[in-house]
Amino acid sequence: MTDSRHPAHRVDVTFIGRANIDLTIQVPHRARPGRTAKGSPLTVSAGGKSLNQAIAAARHGGRAALITNVGADTWGHHITATLSDAGVDVRHVRLVPDASTGAAVIEVTPDGESYVTLALSPATELTADDIGHATAGLTTHAVVVQLDLPPEPVATLLIHRRAPIVIGNLVPHPHLDLALLQHLDILVVNHHEAATILQTSTDDPVDAAAALRRLGPRTVIVTAGHHGAAYSHPDGSATVPAPTVHALDTTGAGDAFLGSLAVDLARNIALHDAVTTAVQAGSHTVQHVGAHTAAHKT
Repeated sequence: MTDSRHPAHRVDVTFIGRANIDLTIQVPHRARPGRTAKGSPLTVSAGGKSLNQAIAAARHGGRAALITNVGADTWGHHITATLSDAGVDVRHVRLVPDASTGAAVIEVTPDGESYVTLALSPATELTADDIGHATAGLTTHAVVVQLDLPPEPVATLLIHRRAPIVIGNLVPHPHLDLALLQHLDILVVNHHEAATILQTSTDDPVDAAAALRRLGPRTVIVTAGHHGAAYSHPDGSATVPAPTVHALDTTGAGDAFLGSLAVDLARNIALHDAVTTAVQAGSHTVQHVGAHTAAHKT
């Protein structure tokens, strides 16, 4: 049995969430009701927010690990191979027998916007036992958890924290007790997710970040696409503009942002500097087709 406390098994960031297969098609426009839109040949690749973030972290120079379940099928093995090839620690990627791996159908329009429909695989959803087992001997500087997971594993992680920095991402599951957000050091959401959580719309990501902080997280970062990002924390708030680029595909831009951010924070980079580099990473990603791009040089 390996000892996860051994220096070779220590990681900068551990990502907890879903991994799936992305089925991506470039379309001239989305299909109208009762009509068919013709698009590019289908591309099949490993995906899912946590997987994308872990690969982004590894390509940013970090030691990354992923905790997830996938089916013991062709897609599941493809996912583990993709992670291994990217240098991500896969000790806690579990292949579930007789289960199907989840998939995401992604339509990308000419303006680079992506439209994602996720087909979940209930048999591969993480459980509180999965979290307890995987994190029991975990040695990591930061943990990033997807808050849309079933509430039991998220609550287990937040209450029994195993890392100095705990980062939450996405709109929380509707049955998650929002009081648990006080256990987050950082909440990262995009401006659409912020509006969903707050049940209101705002054009100012700084205001949204400040409002979300009142739910309990110490620091909140709201990403705003080509406008960059804003953050609010106990010492104040600020915005970080994004460079002007030509977007080909926005798929994975937020994940590139979070992968970069988590590695820098795990390495004690100042928040403003970490957000600035993360915005650059996201802007780099949208200039390429697909969620995974080569490492961005800063």
